[in-house]
Amino acid sequence: MSNLDLFGDDPQPIHADTPQNPTDSVRYQTLKTEIQMHNVNYYALDNPQISDAQYDALFQELLSLEARFPEWISPDSPSQRVGSEPLKGFESVKHVVAMMSLDNAFSDEDLMAFYQRALRGLNLSENSELSFSAEPKMDGLAINLRYDNGQLIQATTRGDGQTGEDVTHNIRTIRTIPLQLLTQDWPKVLEVRGEVFMPKSAFEQLNQTQLASGEKPFANPRNAAAGSLRQLDPKITAKRHLSFYVYGWGEVSEMFQLPERYTQVLVEFKRWGLPINPDAKVVLGKQAMLEYYQSLADKRASLAYEIDGIVYKCDQIAQQKLLGFTARAPRWAIARKFPAQEVWTTLLDIEVQVGRTGALTPVARLEPVSVGGVMVSNATLHNLEELHRKDVRVGDTVIVRRAGDVIPEVVGPVLAKRPDTTQLFVMPSACPECGSDVVKELDKAVHRCTGGLFCPAQRKRALAHFVSRKAMDIQGLGEKLIDTLVEQGLVAHPDDFYRLTLEDLASLPRMALKSAQNVLDALEASKNTTLPRFLYSLGINEVGEVTAKNLALHFETLDALMQASLEDLVAVDDVGDVVASHIQSFFKQTHNQEVIRALCDLGVQWPAIQKFIADIESPFANKVVVLTGTLTVMARDEAQRLLEKVGAKVTGSVSAKTDFVVAGDKAGSKKTKAEALGIPVLTENEWLAMMPQVEG
Repeated sequence: MSNLDLFGDDPQPIHADTPQNPTDSVRYQTLKTEIQMHNVNYYALDNPQISDAQYDALFQELLSLEARFPEWISPDSPSQRVGSEPLKGFESVKHVVAMMSLDNAFSDEDLMAFYQRALRGLNLSENSELSFSAEPKMDGLAINLRYDNGQLIQATTRGDGQTGEDVTHNIRTIRTIPLQLLTQDWPKVLEVRGEVFMPKSAFEQLNQTQLASGEKPFANPRNAAAGSLRQLDPKITAKRHLSFYVYGWGEVSEMFQLPERYTQVLVEFKRWGLPINPDAKVVLGKQAMLEYYQSLADKRASLAYEIDGIVYKCDQIAQQKLLGFTARAPRWAIARKFPAQEVWTTLLDIEVQVGRTGALTPVARLEPVSVGGVMVSNATLHNLEELHRKDVRVGDTVIVRRAGDVIPEVVGPVLAKRPDTTQLFVMPSACPECGSDVVKELDKAVHRCTGGLFCPAQRKRALAHFVSRKAMDIQGLGEKLIDTLVEQGLVAHPDDFYRLTLEDLASLPRMALKSAQNVLDALEASKNTTLPRFLYSLGINEVGEVTAKNLALHFETLDALMQASLEDLVAVDDVGDVVASHIQSFFKQTHNQEVIRALCDLGVQWPAIQKFIADIESPFANKVVVLTGTLTVMARDEAQRLLEKVGAKVTGSVSAKTDFVVAGDKAGSKKTKAEALGIPVLTENEWLAMMPQVEG
């Protein structure tokens, strides 16, 4: 059917005082029913009963009546698929029934292991044959459709499985989704789950349009479908030609009796006008599962849509109920993924990206190539060691692999096609974002920028850490406000927070004058801090709260710490060679020194360190204690404070220097390590019994 007229000019409206003819109302209802039926025949049943021209004539007649009598227009009218006014955002919706994930099988062995687990879970013999529904695994977006009395009232994305986004306005534009279910024997409340996807032909047409208008093309049909479904203007979604297949259900009215088999339920859905995948079928036994996989793999390239595997589900619903669920996925279903797809292309360049933690990642810039229907021009090379291990060089012909949604990767070079001019890649010694030194972590393959307080790539993360509760504890400076301050050019480094004015803050979107003043008050209050908090706020790699406190107690002043040698640093409790190297590299950077100096000049200060000298007898005086697990009598930080009051040194890791470990509930590896080293492990009650009475 042609949908050209759906997006053309609206029929000319007729004046509101147009007299109603009873036959007009009857005709209008007849048209709605006929068009809905023709939509089902065309999209769900693949069995059109009239020509495109005849359909277009019916649709134009409907639009003409609605123009004359707009009060007749209801949400289930076929005309409403063209989209309404743009939305301001998407509301969150909690799913009545969680939308679970699926476990994956990447080989025939994995699939057979799943089959055997199902047999054991059903207490059946190894020779029993189970019946499975086998369906193509669509490469799209999972959607929950809610029908009330047969009418579509809400559509939500999967989200995190518990809560999704309301995309009803956009879903209504998808012509394969019925706005009103057919017949009258459906349950009062029916939630169906399925996949919204973009057919290959629609994807190609969309990218041609994008390129013609100077816009960036979409990477693959899934991204295009996701981007289309998240448009705030449903009229844009309507032009993207999305499609839908149903594959399951959520909430169903309690009094409604579903059929006994999953595939029978899908047949009912189809009878009600919901489209099901024509390539789905029922398979019996292991061999049939393997044969279906091979047959679909063979025809994958010729399908009208992208798939990345096959979903097998126990066909008998009673068996599904017996097998149940794990925390994240059903035990009665599995996704058998297709193997990674590989192609050859030319490696044009190797560039370095700096992540938000400062890690440098080499990225391959490729001659664009289609991998499994997706245009790929970039691929990760992970790290320098991996790059050298694979011996990948600029100018090489390389093998590129992509599996499902996994980021494309370079598998290796085609050595037979290597030119003589290639050279090994060398990691830069200076950060390409800020010019700070790049260091390789001693115990890892990671290269990292040391300009944590200055580097633009690490900016938002560093700023959020600086203001966090256990660091400078600046109330009112949440991540959204920090993002806005950075984007407005008001804050680039932590010291810029203390240069903000009332006018700066009050001029920001959704920032009232009182809220702006509250932030300024919080900033002023934060200037009076402690040296341990200040050290922790700097975000030095692997320097947590405990290490920051140990550094402060050991060196007593910031200057002494900044000038410390590696030998001085490793003498501190809980500081080894790796952490010492991070600390020294951080303070060595001129950019970091400038930010620290500016913070102090702007009024950030702390009292002098007072070393504790225990004046009461305590079995923990001058002892190294580690707290682990969940304490029930008091919070962990309160326990630490009490231990320090009786002269203990509380550290975060177990070593030969540790004297006691206090283990609460669910204590893990620290307790195990202490037991292996023969270090006394105390329960919370045993520790409290040993503690002298001290004032809180």
